[in-house]
Amino acid sequence: MLAPGIKSRPVYPGLTADGSAKHNLISAEGEGAEAVLDMAKTVTPDFFARSTILYCRAGSAEKDHEQSLRDLNPNALWVFPTLATALFRLRGTIATLTMGTRLYAAGTEPFIGSVIQEAIAAGIDFKSVITEHRGSAKRRVQCVHCKGFTEDVTTNPVVCAHCGLNLLVRDHYSRRLGAFQGVCIDAEVPGELPETEDLYK
Repeated sequence: MLAPGIKSRPVYPGLTADGSAKHNLISAEGEGAEAVLDMAKTVTPDFFARSTILYCRAGSAEKDHEQSLRDLNPNALWVFPTLATALFRLRGTIATLTMGTRLYAAGTEPFIGSVIQEAIAAGIDFKSVITEHRGSAKRRVQCVHCKGFTEDVTTNPVVCAHCGLNLLVRDHYSRRLGAFQGVCIDAEVPGELPETEDLYK
């Protein structure tokens, strides 16, 4: 189903603490909080005293990790109900960062992509962001025909939420857009579709 040879999916090596950072800005969504808690087992007590945590409850997590994150005694903990509110706070926080701050992101791929988009917009090298994928493998897909985005895609093919075309979700990822590419799968014979597969749960 996926086009072989067109693989640009990012690699998420996992959260590892930068002991030399003067401050840490940690963004976590859903199960991404578990990555932060796992990292906490490997750091010195003063690490979180130098850390701001932005925690978004949204995502695929069944458990609320707010209290566990609070127990880490971070310098600051902000909790948000939606991705939009978390990104709004992230944008404002990034604008006030000083030299020596390290940015972390953990959660679903669309969440990590959104955090990296904000970092890039602020002039932060995306390669310096420490990331870990946790939770659902759902994807954010951009239709190459209408340019609209379809969120939380778990199947292939998928119907574009904007123009209604049947899209093949390619394994081609745009860091700038934070999305995978979707192309019309039945352009030659409308309605002739392969069986839908649940690939990204």
